Amino acid sequence: MAPQDLGDRPWYRHWPEGVPKMIDIPEIGLGDLLRDTARQYPDRLAIVFLDTVITYRQLDDYVDRLATALTKLGLKQGDVVAMMLPNSPQFVTTFYACQRAGIVTTAINPTYKPLEVKHQLNDSGAKALVVLDSVFESPGKVLDQTGVKHLIGTNIADMIGLGAIKVWLGKKLGKIPYGQMPAGALKFNDLLKTPPNPPQVKINPAEDTAVLQYTGGTTGTPKGAMLTARNLVSNALAGKAWVGEDDLAADGGYVGVLPLFHIFALTCVCNIAVATGRFQLLFPKPPDSMLEWAAQIEKWGKGTQLVMPGVAVLFNKINHTKGIDKYDISPLIKCLSGAGPLPREVQLTFEKKFGSQVVEGYGLTESSPVTHANPFALKPGGERVMGSIGLPFPNTDVKIMDLETGAQQMPYGPEGVGELCVKGPQVMKGYYNRPEETAKTIRDGWLYTGDIAYMDPEGWTFIMDRAKDLVKHKGYSVFPKEIEDYMFSHPDILEVAVVGLPHAKVGEILKAFVVLKPESVGKVTEADIIAWCQENMTHYKVPSLVEFREALPKTMVGKVLRRVLKEEELGKAKAAAPSA
Repeated sequence: MAPQDLGDRPWYRHWPEGVPKMIDIPEIGLGDLLRDTARQYPDRLAIVFLDTVITYRQLDDYVDRLATALTKLGLKQGDVVAMMLPNSPQFVTTFYACQRAGIVTTAINPTYKPLEVKHQLNDSGAKALVVLDSVFESPGKVLDQTGVKHLIGTNIADMIGLGAIKVWLGKKLGKIPYGQMPAGALKFNDLLKTPPNPPQVKINPAEDTAVLQYTGGTTGTPKGAMLTARNLVSNALAGKAWVGEDDLAADGGYVGVLPLFHIFALTCVCNIAVATGRFQLLFPKPPDSMLEWAAQIEKWGKGTQLVMPGVAVLFNKINHTKGIDKYDISPLIKCLSGAGPLPREVQLTFEKKFGSQVVEGYGLTESSPVTHANPFALKPGGERVMGSIGLPFPNTDVKIMDLETGAQQMPYGPEGVGELCVKGPQVMKGYYNRPEETAKTIRDGWLYTGDIAYMDPEGWTFIMDRAKDLVKHKGYSVFPKEIEDYMFSHPDILEVAVVGLPHAKVGEILKAFVVLKPESVGKVTEADIIAWCQENMTHYKVPSLVEFREALPKTMVGKVLRRVLKEEELGKAKAAAPSA
């Protein structure tokens, strides 16, 4: 069968009713997006957090005040501010304040350890850091090794309306987590007292970097994807159309269990809520018990409707939470699953138990992130295509290119397996300070995703395999090369290779194969290596297994063959499995 003709996009045959194929994208920044919504819906809820509510009028005022304060510190358009914050009003306020002032944001995972924090601060060139006091320990160890000039600390209770005595008592009783900030650190709440007079900056939405979103890579430690306002606004508006604004009550909301420092939640909770004038129901961290989640859904969804982005692990956890049927989950009408495959059993069980439609989508950091999704509303008589990542988003084109050269377009169907490539307004400018990697990834405007896929004749895309070496652990994307780069800084490690191995409960686990320096052999244990990783890397990047080896398999030019190591492990697992 001949390659697809993009002038006759086959996915349009199954296009969801009510969703435009092409969307007009306004030439505005994200600060203007919030301003427009606040003017249109000033008294609507914007944020719900720990039972505190913030309206769009209040949020817009906070953003003006913080944008003014940041400018008074000497931060100017194009400078970078790092945010090491959980889901919170502080995250949303800081993000939009920076956007309003033309300042670039880069969000750091609050669980990152010192080496990871140092890399992102230095690679991005961040001049300021806004950090939650209770997670300051890690950045505190490396801050003097970075270019950060302004340190701004905040406590989780800063914007939830508690009086000083209640906050003090909460900290004293351990109800409110907190940490000690160094002398000289600025206080977030003090900055919010600044009289609002934000700078008048001229933003080029299509060219100016708005966000440096860090992503792992097979070439090493995380690199910053340069996302513009146009990238992010277009993806939020496409998501708004896909969800169906008319299907969601005017006072409805988006549920933020996933972390806003990840591009999935930043777009599909934060930005889409602002684009639609709905509220964000934010959880500071994934609830220890999904009964807590259910109670919040029941409370804040009562009388309205909610939408939730999630991952398969989250939906599966909810499915298996005992006692959850005591809560009214019916306000949750739609869910979008991403960041990895959605097992059919998990999807259908969730829908049957809670009556909420769950559809699988696909995206990546470099595309802000969504490029594909299954329709929420099918045409009359239409059938769901389970196992597919769905149809391309509005304004998005797709093609499958051969794996060898990337120059030949593949035919439809499973025989046309190749590399998935996408083009649209959501595709990043490139990687920050990495022109060679940018040139490999973006060719003639097409983003080469590195994922292996095919498209059937009806326009449905199917992912056949993950990008080379990518490991999926509990819904997180983990790149072995990043782990290896960090582990190479261990004083006793000579060589290391990391692979992902199948695991029934978490998708995959990480195993590190380590060659110790001669003088360290017999003095260092596997447990020592794991403990060091736990000290220096966030939890989902820590190898579950470590095996010492005298040497690692390599090619003639010295490249370590992870594939050989993985095949050995899979062979051992197969041999150990009981025969049928």
